[in-house]
Amino acid sequence: MRSLPVAFAFLALSLAHTFGEAKNPTTVNAENFAELHASLQPSEEAWTTIPWQVSLVPAQQLALKEGKPLFVWAMDGHPLGCT
Repeated sequence: MRSLPVAFAFLALSLAHTFGEAKNPTTVNAENFAELHASLQPSEEAWTTIPWQVSLVPAQQLALKEGKPLFVWAMDGHPLGCT
């Protein structure tokens, strides 16, 4: 329960930061569109090149077929850690 006040403080700070920036939004026009569009594109990080599977059985079969290990990421609870 001690983490609850910390979570609320973090939420309050992040909301203040978000809404503080929203007061001066960037106007999109022909001059800055290319730069803004490029900044919103996904990065080329190594994990984005992995052919991730979302179903366990097909992933298991593929791993056996290719002789590769199987990495399983499983979690329980709220995706934002608010459990």
